[in-house]
Amino acid sequence: MHRGDIDVYVSLGGNLLSAAPDTAFTADAFSRVGLCVSIVTKLNRGHLVAGEESLVLPCLARPDRDRSGGKDQFVTTENSMGIVTRSRGHLAPPSNEVRSEVAIVAALARATFGDRSVVDWEHLSGDYDRIRDLIEAVIPGFDDYNERVRRPDGIELPNSARRRDFSGLAGGRAKMTSVPFAAGEGLPDDALMLMTIRSHDQFNTTVYGNDDRYRGVHGGRRVVFVNAEDASARGVGSGDVVDVVGVDDGGSRRAERFTVVEYDLPRGTCAAYFPEANLLVPIHRVAAGSNTPASKAVPVRLVAR
Repeated sequence: MHRGDIDVYVSLGGNLLSAAPDTAFTADAFSRVGLCVSIVTKLNRGHLVAGEESLVLPCLARPDRDRSGGKDQFVTTENSMGIVTRSRGHLAPPSNEVRSEVAIVAALARATFGDRSVVDWEHLSGDYDRIRDLIEAVIPGFDDYNERVRRPDGIELPNSARRRDFSGLAGGRAKMTSVPFAAGEGLPDDALMLMTIRSHDQFNTTVYGNDDRYRGVHGGRRVVFVNAEDASARGVGSGDVVDVVGVDDGGSRRAERFTVVEYDLPRGTCAAYFPEANLLVPIHRVAAGSNTPASKAVPVRLVAR
């Protein structure tokens, strides 16, 4: 996108602007796209950064009734505990023209592939049970999917660690690995290694509140967690306001006005919330092999204001 190689960007949900690293770079990339289309249930900051042309289109939200093929449909969701349950709405849709995510994906696929596709997209979108039948046929742990997911407690996905069952591994025992990590290795003397984290009151880029009961933070998110000794060595303490400045590229990335919170972190490290600290993660700082953003290893300096 930043090179200008992408003519059309279509997003079904999500907030790539906030989720991606290097926020200013990402915003510049969006502005170079010919057409940006966002299909969403609610607005986010990404809709403020437009391509040459931009469309924001609605789709059915979870509380909306989703009726297709003459009956009410439901989708399934997995929570953080590996439990799959039904999600179905009961409210009247805002308009008869608003489509479900399933219907939109199916229509896009049909428009893209036409008669070249071996998938009967309309058949699948007409009854979501048919989609779940295909999931059952492909993914282990989804036996009798449509029947089991209709039970009040849903489906507990297989988890060998939870059950302490490692029979599928060599020797029938869990394999533990230790990866050494030196936080200050290769850093300037005054630098810290920043990791981005999430608070209790958020899910991905959606922030529901400014409290974090996990860490005792209330009423704000522009905070940087620092080991007390590291803070003292830099002449700052809890409650002081600093700028967090990236070491890479001559300090061109700067997160302003973050409040210091002394916290039990290893010396040489610090932490700040995602997505507020994403602007400090250089687009070129990625993990070896996976090429994912190295958001847990960003060298920064704390600069008192």
